[in-house]
Parts: sequence; structure tokens; C-alpha cells
Amino acid sequence: MIKGRLPVGQMSSVVAPAKQSNDMGPKEVELILVKEQNGVQFTNSTLINPAQTTTGTEERETWAKKIDFLLSVIGFAVDLANVWRFPYLCYKNGGGAFLVPYLFFMVIAGMPLFYMELALGQYNRKGAAGVWKICPLFKGVGFTVILISLYVGFYYNVIIAWALYYLFSSFTGNLPWVNCNNTWNSLNCSDIWTFNRTSHNVTRRSTPAAEYFERGMLHLHESTGINDLGLPRWQLTSCLTVVIVVLYFSLWKGVRTSGKVVWITATMPYVVLTGLLLRGVTLPGAIDGIKAYLSVDFHRLWETSVWIDAATQTCFSLGVGFGVLIAFSSYNKFSNNCYRDAIITSSVNSLTSFFSGFVVFSFLGYMAQKHNVALEDVATDGPGLVFIIYPEAIATLPWSAVWSVIFFIMLLTLGIDSAMGGMESVITGLIDEFKFLRKHRKLFTLFIVVSTFLISLFCVTNGGIYVFTLLDHFAAGTSILFGVLIEAIGIAWFYGVGRFSDDIEEMIGHRPGLYWRLCWKYVSPLFLLCMVVISFGTFKPPYYGTYVFPVWANIIGWCVAISSMAMVPIYAIYKLCVLPGTFRDKLAYAITPEREHHLVENGEVRQFKLRHWLMM
Repeated sequence: MIKGRLPVGQMSSVVAPAKQSNDMGPKEVELILVKEQNGVQFTNSTLINPAQTTTGTEERETWAKKIDFLLSVIGFAVDLANVWRFPYLCYKNGGGAFLVPYLFFMVIAGMPLFYMELALGQYNRKGAAGVWKICPLFKGVGFTVILISLYVGFYYNVIIAWALYYLFSSFTGNLPWVNCNNTWNSLNCSDIWTFNRTSHNVTRRSTPAAEYFERGMLHLHESTGINDLGLPRWQLTSCLTVVIVVLYFSLWKGVRTSGKVVWITATMPYVVLTGLLLRGVTLPGAIDGIKAYLSVDFHRLWETSVWIDAATQTCFSLGVGFGVLIAFSSYNKFSNNCYRDAIITSSVNSLTSFFSGFVVFSFLGYMAQKHNVALEDVATDGPGLVFIIYPEAIATLPWSAVWSVIFFIMLLTLGIDSAMGGMESVITGLIDEFKFLRKHRKLFTLFIVVSTFLISLFCVTNGGIYVFTLLDHFAAGTSILFGVLIEAIGIAWFYGVGRFSDDIEEMIGHRPGLYWRLCWKYVSPLFLLCMVVISFGTFKPPYYGTYVFPVWANIIGWCVAISSMAMVPIYAIYKLCVLPGTFRDKLAYAITPEREHHLVENGEVRQFKLRHWLMM
């Protein structure tokens, strides 16, 4: 205990070790307050956690309300992929039977990793890079996820710009993708769907809706490939500018402002999805579409591709590995129940994916009956679903312009809060790492969003869809799986599941159960390792329609992917080089939490003992 005598009327605090053990290191410190007034000295002491203290004089910002945090996490995790990816995978892979592998992987990997990131950020109160003060050797994985979030922002904001373009185009008496009488239409444009089942050549790309997307908005016909991009189109550039401005003013003051924005962006999609479902189920053929969505074919579970699709969807649907969950939870109060938050938000995300399937397939069933084709000829995923198939279906409804406005407002809200999460990961991660940026958050936020905007301009050129496809394929595929794998190994094995569980107990009052600890230490890392290997083994070069990317484009794509993954070994080598002492000393300091470096000086390194690696 350390005490000090202060001048009359002043108060100060001194931090000193209060409890510690050679095995676990100092977990708490005692805060001694000494105050003297009129010659009488008063003292007060309380136990606090080192993670609750702040460096410097600036206190860390916290969420204004708990609901702001929950809505932000839900808004980030529930994005466009919930609407255009999960329903299609469910239909393609045995309908309701797909839920078996999906829920299995959600339980053994998705939710444990989700919980892990929320707890990691909340306890250490730092962004994706700063949290690795618990094991400095792995700090590179923090920069990996920050880079991935930055790369995703380059093209994800473009999707929001597309939705905004469609929204503006919907304010008209006749939607522009209804007929072939427009200046952008080709001679092959027809509102009659025909299919060549022998060659699997689906000619629906010549429908008015398809030509509006590719020729009316993207002007893809004016580009011969990725080597012929052309200049940015002013219409899409204007929409992208609006998106960037909205993102900036949502983020510039931190979570106090972004926490208010998500009240709209995170709740609006549920209102719109419910409205679209109520309208969709009344359409002819809608029930057939829903039946196809829910049809159960357990024989498909014997196919390896079904399990791979389920595992991949689990990894990406919750948004682990982007540093967003760590950044958001770092602004929580130290005693916040992150376990309950993890269960609630991950469950809401999965239920939203399942619910959106009813909305999507009610309209797909309607389209199949309307054009008298099989549902498999209509069902698709990705941008083609929300920018071609769905707009065409909406165009056939009474008050089509109104429904179109509602639908694209939903896409905007789905995209905005996810984009906000990605940028907050970058901003928080770098501000926590480089302290001088904290005083200039507004200016730094402006720098990040403007930089993102300038790169995104490549995606709004005539051939921008090729750049978009390349980034989408390489920016957050194998690299995100690799990042989460290293993150799980660093926490569960090097920092230790036992210590991590103790940290959680300090925050919420009880340790995680054996199930969570087993998943963190064995199941989830093994799952992620398998996914990384499968991802490399099943890699296919990107393509758009019939366009095949040249070799040099694939090389650039791999450079993007490797540049983020390379941060792990690069930083590890750097850290070992700058630390003092022999290689053993360097390694000891690199794998020991920074607050326990005094134990290294005494020769007490937990990771050099077998007990550490066996501890649960």
C-alpha cells in the first residue's frame, strides 16, 4: 500500500499492487485516495482492475446507453449477406436440412468466437491492435483485421451507393427497369425469360432489369475488361459521395453519435422485411417458393459442399475477425454482461437470416410462376438478387414505385450500419495504437473516409464491377479465416483459456462454463484450421458472368489478400528484434502480458511451463 500526503483541499490517487500470484500475475490494484481538509486527513481505498484505468488524462468514451451497443452490434452483423446469401444457400443445400450443419457450426465456432471477441475488447478496453498487450507477439493479427476492414470498405460502400442510385431512380411514375425502350437497352433486350438448359446459358441478363443494372447504371458495355476501366461516372460518384458524408457524420464524434444513428439503421430493416413478407405471401406462387425454401432433403447432408457452405456462412455471417466486435465492446462499461450480449446478438443475427428467407422466396416463387419457369432458374444470390431479380418482381406490383423506395431504403440501412462498424474498427484500432490521433479524431476520421472514397472511385467506372468483384473475392476470404485462427490461438493457447476465463469472471462475476472453454481451446481453432486449409484447397479464380480475369489481376488480388495476412509474421519478427536480451528473453517478453513483464525479469514465465498449456 502506498499513501501520500497532499496539500490542503486537494485529492489525488496512487495505484499500487494489492493482490497477485506467481501463476496468474497481478489481477487487481488498490486505489488509495488521500484527502486533507482543515488539518484532518481522510483516506479511501477501492479495488479496481488495471483494464479500468486509462492512460493519460483522457477518459475512454462509453456508450450512452446499453441499447446503443446492442443495436450497433446487431446492425453490423446483420448486413446485406443476410438477405442475399443465406436464403440461397439454404435453398441450394437441402432446404431445412441446411440448418443442421449451419446451427452445428454456429454452436461450436460462431457463438464462441463471437463471445470471445466481445469479452476481449471489453476487458482490455482497446481496439483490435491494442488488445494484444495480453500477448505482444500476436499484435500483428490486430493490424491484419484492421487492414481487412479497410479493404472491405473500398467496395462495400459501393454497394450502398448502388442502392442509393436505385432509390433515386424509384421516385418516378414508371420504374426505369420495366421495359426495353430506354437509350441504354441493347437489341437483345426482352421481357421474356428463356433458358438454354443444355449449355446452362441463362439469358435473363437481357431482361430490362438486368440491362438497367449493367448498362443503365454500371455502363458495363462501355468497358472491355479490367484493363479498360474508364473514368468514374458522375452519377455513381455523387451517390458514393453522399454515402461517405453520411458515414463521416455518423462516426466523427465516436460511439456517442454512431450509437444514435443505429436506432434507425438497425431497426428499419426489420420493419421493411415484415412489410415485404406480408405483401409477398399474398402473391401467386409465393407459397410454392416458401415450400421450396423449407423443403428438407437430409440426403444432401452427405455432400461435403453442404458442410463447407454452412461453415463459411457461419464464419462470415456473425462478422468475427473484422475487429468491429472488439472495437464496439471496448466502449462498454467494465462490468457489462458481455456473455448475455453475445447470446442475444448472435441469435438475432441467425434468426434474421432465417426470417429473410421467407421474404426472398415468397417473391422468387412469384417470379417463377409469373414467367412459367422452375424456381431454380430464378433463385440466385449476391447483387443479382437484390439489384436484378427483386427489382423486377417489385416492378410488377401495384404501387411499384412505393415498394421500390421501401425496398432500397432497407438495403441502405442494412449497408450503412455495417459500413459504420467496419470504419469504426479501423478508426478505433489506429487511434488506440497511436495516441496522438485521439486528440484529432474528427480530422483522422475525415482522412479515413476520404481515402476510402478515393479507392472506391475505381469501382464506379465503366468497368468498376470488375474491380468490385476482384476486391470482393480476395479482400476478406481466406485472409479473414486466417486472422480469426491466429486470434483464437493467441488467446486460447498463448494467453491461456484459464487467464481469459479469469478476466471474464472479473467483469461479469462468474467464469465461462466448460463448454465455452473447450470450444475456445480445441474445437474452434481446429474448425478454423480446417476452414483455412479448405479455403486454399478449393480456391477458384474470380469471374464475372463470362468474363475471366487476366493473370495479372489475380496476382494483384493475391497481393491484397497476402498483404493483410503478412502483418502477423512481420510484426512478430519486428517485436523479437526490438526486445532486449537473448532470444529466450525476447520470446519471454513477447508472449507475456505487458503488465506482467516484471515476472519475466524474475524468471517466472508461465508459457515456459507445461501447466500453462494444459490449464483449462
